[in-house]
Amino acid sequence: MNSELVKQTLRALRHKNYRLFFTGQSLSLIGTWMQSVALGWLVYRMTDSAFLLGLVGFSSQIPTFILASIAGVLADRYNKHKILIITQTLAMVQAFILAFLTLSSSIQIWHIILLSLFSGLINAFDMPTRQSFVIDMVDDRNDLPNAIALNSSVFNAARLIGPTIAGFLIAALGEGFCFLINALSFLTVIAALLMMKIPPKEKNHKNEKVLEGVKEGIKYAYNFKPIRALLLLIGLVSLTGMPYTVLMPVFAKDILHGNSQTLGFLFGAVGT
Repeated sequence: MNSELVKQTLRALRHKNYRLFFTGQSLSLIGTWMQSVALGWLVYRMTDSAFLLGLVGFSSQIPTFILASIAGVLADRYNKHKILIITQTLAMVQAFILAFLTLSSSIQIWHIILLSLFSGLINAFDMPTRQSFVIDMVDDRNDLPNAIALNSSVFNAARLIGPTIAGFLIAALGEGFCFLINALSFLTVIAALLMMKIPPKEKNHKNEKVLEGVKEGIKYAYNFKPIRALLLLIGLVSLTGMPYTVLMPVFAKDILHGNSQTLGFLFGAVGT
């Protein structure tokens, strides 16, 4: 009975492409969370400024806010597999640059802001493509809900593990090693993507204008009440609730009088 339950819980992993992606993504997300924690701690350690913490967070999110809808249309129009290889490679380059500047003690706040903008630009194309790519990796549509659930599980698991490791690593070796580990972790997901064999699919809307596609998507989301309600709810939570993560270094250092390990535990607690 237990083995059957486990089999049903992990049934999406029977698809080779999804299994490869799941494995690579599991390791890469841990590195991503390590970098996120280390970056916030580095900014606050360098500047002791909550404003600059917010500015770095804004820099990483504003490109996604502006371009994500356009990127979603482009993901439907072009090869998602190739787009992901490009975005993951660029994210790896960004992490290596951040690691080099930090480990060489030449990092400055303007470097971080520019690299955060670059990261946000990458994520604007990576996130909608990665989420819609699940459909191409899972052959049996009955396994799609399970694949989506597993994606959510691995995200929260990485959110628990990554920050905890980062807190100890920052205290022992510094932020630069967290950036370096994140850069290396991208090799796993890039390797997984290169090992996949995705059958080509015909695109019926290559001649459609991108802005027309964005307009149609917005119109559909607005007129379909369940999606409209979900988007409004997510927007409200993102605007009023999620910014606390940006200011977490302030709570860890100034309010709780802790160190990087405290910050790691605070972030990790969100993933439990």
